[in-house]
Amino acid sequence: MIRTFRGLITDGGQDTIVLHTNDGATGYRIVKFQIMAQDAGTTAQESTVKIFKIVQSSITSEIDFSDNKLLAAAYWSSAPNYEAAEDLAVIFEREVFNQDIYLTHVDTAATQPVNYYLELEQIKLDLGESTVATLKDIRNVKTQGF
Repeated sequence: MIRTFRGLITDGGQDTIVLHTNDGATGYRIVKFQIMAQDAGTTAQESTVKIFKIVQSSITSEIDFSDNKLLAAAYWSSAPNYEAAEDLAVIFEREVFNQDIYLTHVDTAATQPVNYYLELEQIKLDLGESTVATLKDIRNVKTQGF
């Protein structure tokens, strides 16, 4: 089963996608992640949207694929009145997770919001898979210092 989520996230904002369950037996995997400007072509925009396994205490445009808490990153840029081609790059991890995820957004050219669209494949986890996914998330929270 595919679950979809969409929204408009502000510059410097963080959205929570609530996925956790009491037993952790439902897992998810990203199958599609897209971003799009709210008002493309009228304002310069350089948006970076990232998806994390844990809440972020600081929101930046820096992308570090060695960060094991990062699940996905997308970058959108455009210029006013189509002076330059629009750019879009999206990369996501195929990892299975069973806890809430967090989207962050930074626009380094202005302060524009950006739309996001996310498709997650819902997966039934057995006890072993559920335990592994939950323990990974607990370890990530502890290494973050919360």
